[in-house]
Amino acid sequence: MTRTIIDIHILQNVPPSNMNRDDTGTPKSAFYGGVRRARVSSQAWKRATRKQFEKLLPPEELGVRTKKVVEALAERIAARDAALAGSAAKLAEETLKAATGSSLEVPKRRTKDETGGTALAESKYLMFLSRRQLDALADLAVAASGGGDVQTLKKSLKEKKQKALALNAVDTRHSIDIALFGRMVADSADLNVDAATQVAHALSVHRSDIESDYYTAVDDLSEESETGAGMIGTIDFNSATLYRYAAVDVDELQRNLGVGLKDDEPPSTPTAKAVAAFLEAFITSLPTGKINTFAHHTLPSGVVVTLRERWPLSFVGAFEEPVPKTAQGGFLRESCRRLAPYVQNLEKQYGLDSDPTWVFRVGEETRELAALGTEVTLAGLLEEVANAVAERLEPGV
Repeated sequence: MTRTIIDIHILQNVPPSNMNRDDTGTPKSAFYGGVRRARVSSQAWKRATRKQFEKLLPPEELGVRTKKVVEALAERIAARDAALAGSAAKLAEETLKAATGSSLEVPKRRTKDETGGTALAESKYLMFLSRRQLDALADLAVAASGGGDVQTLKKSLKEKKQKALALNAVDTRHSIDIALFGRMVADSADLNVDAATQVAHALSVHRSDIESDYYTAVDDLSEESETGAGMIGTIDFNSATLYRYAAVDVDELQRNLGVGLKDDEPPSTPTAKAVAAFLEAFITSLPTGKINTFAHHTLPSGVVVTLRERWPLSFVGAFEEPVPKTAQGGFLRESCRRLAPYVQNLEKQYGLDSDPTWVFRVGEETRELAALGTEVTLAGLLEEVANAVAERLEPGV
């Protein structure tokens, strides 16, 4: 069966930084090819991508991942009917129990809210719901409570039809981030959403050593006779040319998102829009650990995107042997020289060299990548990939 998969390969220079650290405060690393490499975890970059979505997409297209689901739903119930403000929290709690099967309780660490009142119940784990799903649950709570009566709502949600409506509210109309990154509902496996996206840990293409910065802070009110610093400390950092990789299973993404929600909208539109949004967000995002200290604001120098029909394919093997620095001291130029022939040889040997590929690159150092596909700008990349995805997903294609 022919599949539709988007592979994204990125080369990015990152200056001294500590964007993703371990429990000791040291930048994360990993051994690959026999040497220690700089590493940025997939979780860190997925988080950065989700935060980037907030700049690219309207709120209604995104989800909310929180333990405070009762609070989030109660606010929506009260917004629909101000007269229900007093019972909104209880209505929200009962609705969520019926819809997700989750047990909700007031945290032992915090029994009072900020105003001194009783704190709202929370879920035991982060729950990921789209804003559309929360809106649907709020509408159900208002309609089934008979004007805000909690007992009426509880009785109603025991009925088969109302129970089905509650379950359907949280199992349809997933947001783009839920459809891409998946969702686990520990108390109701039927509500789990398989992720359509896989993100690799970013690795430096070369050996990377960890350095330490010794810093001091001066007390502004110290007299001239008072020598020494008011505070001293150290912070670890590294710098690297990173290889980043992600794959999007477009077919799974369409299953998660569903077809177009508007009568005049082609069925492929939600998926094509989601692919373009992920591409832009993943390419332009950056984990922000210690960013005030290092200001490591960079964008990728080279991006290669391929539409696959069989399976996702990472090119990290091109860098199993660490890239040596050039005579000028950099790693990017040699990384591109290493990557381009590796890709061409691998695709030829496996019969994948006919898969359409787009290349978005910056600078003379990345010239070798031009041979891998059609050169585009970022805007051109987003448009052409979205169009290609829409064409592949159209009925009969």
